[in-house]
Amino acid sequence: MEDRKLTVRAVERALDILMCFTQNSELGLTEIAGMIGLHKSTVHRLMTTLEEKAFVVRDAATEKYRLGIKVWELSTHLSQSDDPAVLLLPAMERLRDRLGETVSLYLRDGKDRLRIQAVQSNQAIRRVAQVGARLPLTVGASSKVLVAFAAPADQEELLSDPDWAELVKGGSYVRQLQDIRERGYATSIEEREPGAAAVAVPIVNRNGRIAAALSVSGPVSRLSSETLNEFAPVLIEAAREMGLMIP
Repeated sequence: MEDRKLTVRAVERALDILMCFTQNSELGLTEIAGMIGLHKSTVHRLMTTLEEKAFVVRDAATEKYRLGIKVWELSTHLSQSDDPAVLLLPAMERLRDRLGETVSLYLRDGKDRLRIQAVQSNQAIRRVAQVGARLPLTVGASSKVLVAFAAPADQEELLSDPDWAELVKGGSYVRQLQDIRERGYATSIEEREPGAAAVAVPIVNRNGRIAAALSVSGPVSRLSSETLNEFAPVLIEAAREMGLMIP
């Protein structure tokens, strides 16, 4: 039983190491050890195994690691039949062409949101959205949509989390969530990123549950509060059509 516990712990730690690369493409042993709270020697042993299995590659010059070919090999076998990032890409491209701004798709992952797809604006000055970026769920139009339209139990769990105490205190944030549910969309202007503005709506699947958040974002020089509100009905209609595509 003790050997089994040790084996499971090693697997958990190895997976924690791989997840560190969602934040940076290259990391050193000291950085990884600090991120997951393990001793450097322990991380080194795990990295040696991951390197042998080609899940990571070490740069001999910098002694930093990056993800290896095995991760890519696994990703090629992901099922795409019901993957929103694949299913909704053509519709996102059409939306980008219509509105001229960057279109992004987000999923909620615990207390974060994850950008799983993005179609960049073709304009010279644009907001570049990186696929795979993990962002806080406490700020931004897409975050507010994912919280506002979450299942009641999920929303209650988030709002009662001690880390959210300051945000929830006073009730203004909860009232904002209620307003978003009534309007059907959320907007943000320089909430998370200086110079950027966004409008987001929920994509509700055929079972009536929120599947993702769809957003359009760009520079505040083009996306005023009035423009964001004008974009909202277009996004709502696009999200309605996208939701019919998701099981």
